[in-house]
Amino acid sequence: MISADMEGATGVTWTDDVVPGTEQWQRFRRLFTGDVNAVIAGLAEGGATDILVNEAHSSQRNVLLEDLDPRARMLTGRHKPLSMMEGIDSGVDGVVFLGYHAGAGCDGVLSHTYLPNQITGVWLDGVPASEGRLNAALAAEYGVPVLLVSGDDKTCEDAHDYAPDAATVAVKQCVSRYAAICLPPSRTSADLTAAAEEGMRLAGRGTPRTTSHHIDVEFDASHLAQAAAVIPTVEQTGVRTVGFDADTMTDAMKAFKIVTAIADGAVQGKYG
Repeated sequence: MISADMEGATGVTWTDDVVPGTEQWQRFRRLFTGDVNAVIAGLAEGGATDILVNEAHSSQRNVLLEDLDPRARMLTGRHKPLSMMEGIDSGVDGVVFLGYHAGAGCDGVLSHTYLPNQITGVWLDGVPASEGRLNAALAAEYGVPVLLVSGDDKTCEDAHDYAPDAATVAVKQCVSRYAAICLPPSRTSADLTAAAEEGMRLAGRGTPRTTSHHIDVEFDASHLAQAAAVIPTVEQTGVRTVGFDADTMTDAMKAFKIVTAIADGAVQGKYG
């Protein structure tokens, strides 16, 4: 399975590159699809016989199906129960985090966690958590190893901590949140294919690890914490923070989705 996000794709450095409907987004859809195809090729060369691409960015309708490598299937569209990780419970033998990025409050190109700007920090069991860390914990609950993580260099550093055995590919080097030293697609494609083939050495379901978890979320404004705290089981723990417990990582991620949706709906124009 490939969980395909876009902020960490080849060449992406700023908002318009990833916002659906912009001219830049149309351009980077092609580069994003190229990254996906490069990984599909590597997984196939490594022995994969069935590859599911789950679109994980924004509208989750970004990859160009007409240009997708025919060796893969694509899950596209929003409102999936497990969102970025939909399909992880379908018996897959490994997952690739493609086009990922650093977490909220961290240095990295377009760094964030779920919401583009309103969340300033997320912690999973007391550890700062990017989308990659959260999703890796969810994969572990189903016994699915992380095979490869791609994004900028900060993303790869993060992955070395939460998925130390996974292959990594830095398609760009972070200069700031909106600037990077980028490699051209001809180079990143080759790197992604080679790393995906290498990552297949880890493929194969292991023992599922189901444990309870605690998630803390820090927002950039107090009213967002107040809004999220109306959710049963979610407690406001500070002026701008909420926290909650869940019996499983699946439940934790579903609750986190609700928290982010409620907070996003409470944003009021330029004042947030």
